[in-house]
Amino acid sequence: MKKVIVAALLVVGITAFAQEKDGRRAGREKLTSEQKVDLQVKKLTKDLDLNEKQAKEVRALVTTEVAKREAKKAEIQELKTKKREEMKAQREADQAAISSDMKKILTADQYAKWEKNREERKANMKEKLAERKEKRKSKSLPESK
Repeated sequence: MKKVIVAALLVVGITAFAQEKDGRRAGREKLTSEQKVDLQVKKLTKDLDLNEKQAKEVRALVTTEVAKREAKKAEIQELKTKKREEMKAQREADQAAISSDMKKILTADQYAKWEKNREERKANMKEKLAERKEKRKSKSLPESK
């Protein structure tokens, strides 16, 4: 019986800790560059007992590193957007090719039915995607008590 209680407490504790961590991480992402620099410099000053001259030099170094990180992050985001657009264009071209090939193979009635079925599947996929997004969004929102 004690083992069951200890296991239950362990699970609850781990779950609470994991949720806490997500909450802190989410807040940290909203910091400005200057706030990030200040936070790092304060932490280093406290941990390493830096004097004012060292703190100024560390601030300059941390400022450049934060700027580099943010530039890299923006570059990666731009590449993701560009790649997503390229993939979308490729997918549309592939679908057009398939449609044209099917039009050559099928009769007019068969093609119309095939196209109708295709549009219905597309609509169903969009609905499922919207449901998943809504589900994920509702999970990420903290519950108010």
